[in-house]
Amino acid sequence: MRQKMICILATLKVKKGKEELFEKTFIELSKNVREIEKGNIFYQISKDREVENTYIVMEQYTDQESVDAHGKSDHFRAAGAKLAECLDGAPVIKRLDAIS
Repeated sequence: MRQKMICILATLKVKKGKEELFEKTFIELSKNVREIEKGNIFYQISKDREVENTYIVMEQYTDQESVDAHGKSDHFRAAGAKLAECLDGAPVIKRLDAIS
């Protein structure tokens, strides 16, 4: 049986005044994820139109091993420290199994 693709939705609330640093750091992270991670299918950050200072990250991976590799990657860890200082609270993470 074929493994199901894994999808992740992360909601991130950013401190006022940290939006520019957050976006710059995340754009660089996104570039690295797309270029380096073979198991990544989709990696996109969007700004919520309705909730101030809130961003949604949409991710899709071929399998759980690719999700694990993403979390352990050097580029993810390096960006994580910068992103953490921008966050206003813990991210809300939803893990999903792709149906289609």
